[in-house]
Amino acid sequence: MSMPNKRGKRRVWIQGARAAVSVILLAVLISRIDFETLIVPNRSLPGSLAFLIGGLILMALSFVVAAERWQRVLAVYHAVVPLRTLTQHYLAGQFVGNVLPSTIGGDVLRVSRSSKDVGSTEVAFGAVAIERLTGFVALPLLTLIGFIARRDLITLARSWVALLIAGVAILLLVVLLLLAASPRIAGRYVHNTNWMRFIGIIHIGIGRMRADPRDALEALAAAVVYQLMVVGAVYCAIHTVGADVPNGAVLAFIPAVAMIQVLPISLGGLGVREAMLAFLLHPLGVPTGQAVAIGLLWYAMTLIVSLVGAPAFAIGHRQDRAATQQ
Repeated sequence: MSMPNKRGKRRVWIQGARAAVSVILLAVLISRIDFETLIVPNRSLPGSLAFLIGGLILMALSFVVAAERWQRVLAVYHAVVPLRTLTQHYLAGQFVGNVLPSTIGGDVLRVSRSSKDVGSTEVAFGAVAIERLTGFVALPLLTLIGFIARRDLITLARSWVALLIAGVAILLLVVLLLLAASPRIAGRYVHNTNWMRFIGIIHIGIGRMRADPRDALEALAAAVVYQLMVVGAVYCAIHTVGADVPNGAVLAFIPAVAMIQVLPISLGGLGVREAMLAFLLHPLGVPTGQAVAIGLLWYAMTLIVSLVGAPAFAIGHRQDRAATQQ
């Protein structure tokens, strides 16, 4: 059996395992739903529709801000790419990652597309990797701000889990930054010609951010705005289903759920996201059915906006194939 076939089978098994986790978690959650709680008396349909449209708009705008965050990180490598181009690449990546049943992740597509813009696969990889790291700053920060805004959440059952998630994320970030900034660890791979050079390019990017903190602050500011917009979209989802969640709790708990759902143990966070929402929001009196509905609506809004990336993916894909055939 050839190596590609083995890798293909391994990917199929991994995808199957993730799908199984999503199905099992959703099945358990659905079995615990009291469907009568899904009907909110005197709920205004126009009001729900307005929140739904607002959530979709915020989710769409968040993709543009994410592309701007990416642009800020590319500037660290002295790479200048128009925001419109990066937005198209980002949308194409979201389409691949969220809509297509592909083993090629959206980040891989973004690296591939942007490498043609900057003329370097290494720089493209380093920018995407560091851009992802900014989320480890923004999400825990928003969780902490939420707890500061509503200090009574500290006494709420299960709220310690959100703080634990934020703490672990910060710890991982510190470890990763120390490794990436170390000349003896990551710095030793700067001049490598094999795949380890990608570690070296991250070291270079972190070093430049340390030398010019303004670049780092601009990227982090964009990251915070992006995550705030996603939280805002979920806030709209909460009000679309008629759940009663304090604003401080939204800011404290939603980023924690966002951090957990990126774990590669399910399909697109399905099941994991809904389970965490049910777990964290239950002490606030939110029924399991509404928590699951919030999670599914969050996912649906992401999928709907990701569909906008289909043309960008298709056009770029045809261009890639044409370049390969030449």
